[in-house]
Amino acid sequence: MTLQELRYLVALADCGHFGQAAEACCVSQSTLSTGLKKLEDVLGVIVFDRSLKRVAPTPIGLEIVASARRIVEEAARIKELAGYAKDPMERTVHLGVIPTLGPYYLPHVLTRVRGAHPKLRLLLREEMTPHLLGHLDEGKLDAALLALPIHDPNLEVAALFREPFLAALPADHPLAASRVVAIDDLAHAGLLLLEEGHCLRDQALRVCHLQGLKSEEIRATSLETLRQMVALGLGVTLIPSLAGVGPGVPGVVLKPIAETSASRGIGLVWRRRSPLAHTLAQLAKTLVARLPPGTLAL
Repeated sequence: MTLQELRYLVALADCGHFGQAAEACCVSQSTLSTGLKKLEDVLGVIVFDRSLKRVAPTPIGLEIVASARRIVEEAARIKELAGYAKDPMERTVHLGVIPTLGPYYLPHVLTRVRGAHPKLRLLLREEMTPHLLGHLDEGKLDAALLALPIHDPNLEVAALFREPFLAALPADHPLAASRVVAIDDLAHAGLLLLEEGHCLRDQALRVCHLQGLKSEEIRATSLETLRQMVALGLGVTLIPSLAGVGPGVPGVVLKPIAETSASRGIGLVWRRRSPLAHTLAQLAKTLVARLPPGTLAL
């Protein structure tokens, strides 16, 4: 049994097709098939059911694939650790970020990260929190910038900063004349929310003590859509402070919220057993040392 044969096994389990698995392993289909047949002969069991349209592991094959995957991942970890020992910041990091943070935070931080770590390359992916957590678990992402808290014993969480919320109001709204806005007033002024799946939606409901709210007439797909809806006088909403920096939207007034609890924490999250742990911990320190305007240290 060789490491390469285990790689073939994992690739076929993931692809479900000999040709695609061979392509993923950069070998010919006959080479991959021969290697897998040899592995099955050594083990004395059938690992894959080849009678299906999509090749799939047998019941015992599922357990074997799971073990093989761990071995392949640990082999990659050993190789990566050896390479990172020379310079842990000379590498590529696949970084996820939530949509309500990425467009507003990344422009502030990317130039500074590049200045601190010129050999570090960040490849960015913007998706909602559940998808990013799934990609982290599958190893498709190395780390993610997420709203806290994140409760997962398999993840390392480095708290970066706290981001206050602002009240976004139509310019002609009675609350727009206030110096600050109380949460209770905002909650009963026609609160507009993002659609299901956005963590900011749940945060807004929690801040406004409306966790029991079941439905609203209108839901938005992005912060910018929310702002346009506010400008049209359709309601009010919460905007993270970083999204409030800049020229803004005509007809929308942003006001501080009286309650200091009206905020969210932001953190860098990665797998505990990640071979990039040292790199990501150093990246987190760099991000903490360069907080964007309007945010607070955690």
